[in-house]
Amino acid sequence: MKFIDDFLNKITMYRLVLYYLITLLVAAAVFGFFNILPYSPGDLAFSTLLILATCWVVNMAFVKGFGALPNIESLYITGLILALLITPVAPTDYAGVGFLIFAAAWAMASKFIFAIGKKHIFNPAAFGVALSALVIGQAASWWVGGNLPLLPFVFLGGLLIVRKIHRFDLVIAFLITAFITIALTTTSIDYTTPIKQTILHSAIFFLAFVMLTEPLTMPPSRWLRVLYGAIVGFLFAPNVHIGSLYFTPELALLIGNIFVYVVSPKGRFMLTLLEKKELADGTFEFKFAPDRSLAFHPGQYVEWTLPHRFHDDRGNRRFFTIASAPTEDTVRLGVKFYKPASSFKRALWAMKERDQISVSHVAGDFVLPRNTKKKLAFMAGGIGVTPFRSMVQHLVDTKDPRSVVLLYSNKLASEIAYKDVFDNAATVIGMKTVYALTNEPAPMPGTYRGPINAELIKKEIPDYEDRIFYISGPHGMVEAFTATLQDMGVSRLHIKTDYFPGFA
Repeated sequence: MKFIDDFLNKITMYRLVLYYLITLLVAAAVFGFFNILPYSPGDLAFSTLLILATCWVVNMAFVKGFGALPNIESLYITGLILALLITPVAPTDYAGVGFLIFAAAWAMASKFIFAIGKKHIFNPAAFGVALSALVIGQAASWWVGGNLPLLPFVFLGGLLIVRKIHRFDLVIAFLITAFITIALTTTSIDYTTPIKQTILHSAIFFLAFVMLTEPLTMPPSRWLRVLYGAIVGFLFAPNVHIGSLYFTPELALLIGNIFVYVVSPKGRFMLTLLEKKELADGTFEFKFAPDRSLAFHPGQYVEWTLPHRFHDDRGNRRFFTIASAPTEDTVRLGVKFYKPASSFKRALWAMKERDQISVSHVAGDFVLPRNTKKKLAFMAGGIGVTPFRSMVQHLVDTKDPRSVVLLYSNKLASEIAYKDVFDNAATVIGMKTVYALTNEPAPMPGTYRGPINAELIKKEIPDYEDRIFYISGPHGMVEAFTATLQDMGVSRLHIKTDYFPGFA
């Protein structure tokens, strides 16, 4: 499994989805060539290219008209999804060609027309096929899920996506609710048959793995995600209806999108760069002014979008924790630069004062507990300290007296970031910080020479069994610290780990 995790850590979620969709279309073309599937490779190629061309033209027109930032990667993903939902057509099938163009055009248009605060409400592909059924009477077949030869590709590739983004809670809630509803609403005594048919001959897994998990139409917290999955799962069942209206997969998803909009932070924000400065060796902070107040909880993350030419295979979007506290007027981003740097980070570094970047989708469960009497322990590695900078500054600004100990690991003293914030917290709220240095050649005043291990935890946090531990940093470090705490007898329920899509 290590090689899978290594692969997933080196690729962004969006690029993984893009490769997954391409793989499905290539597999379908191969099966079509050998007559395993009833689709001509030529028709499939024509339909896919027509959809992509329509998406590109419409998207560019709206980008220019609305003065928005282009996102080519998102355009391709929407187009490829549509190619897998709408049955391929021949160039001489004029009605079919019209269907493809109509669905693709409205899928892209929905991202601009049905958007509030520069953030779209509906899944674009679902909106495109739903409107086509309503207006021109052409319905999507969802053929990607109706053909058994493609099922292994849909399922295994989909599992990689969910493993990458850690959204099994959402997918499981959807699948369990869907299967229970199907079983309870079947008119047959044998409820296993419709469930088996759903698994083998429907698009349930494609909907769950690809469309349900779209970040911008997903709720910000775990329990809201579970509820979102349950709502869509209930409506997905083919026998669920309101009067004569029976729900299709796309309608189920669109209703779920409305729920997400109601319970989620609203809109896309434009941030203007005020300054950038070096925090530590290789670590820099970018300070931005938002175009309007950005509401979030300390420790949450946002999706940062920075369009740039010739971007690498990691794309032009990243998920980063907000380093500032909600009590501050500016939005801070702390970034570690490695060599070679990604195209995104090179573009970020090239930003000049007054340049802009957009953020959206405030989310994350890595937040302070509501109970202020809970004792806390923060464990950070490297740039994983950014959520703790947000939390600690918030505690200082609100004069929150809760008991907090921070264990902060770096290789060298020169790599310590936000030391001024943590030192100030020691004075204002009595927070204790232990700086652990693993590769420092000589002892440094005020630091611990060595790794964070059970011995250090017991020494610096003697009441560790009474505390909730928050761990943030590189994936391997987070797993190692979690294992250490569990070996010490700390309940997994008292350990919270930082995670957001795209984290590597």
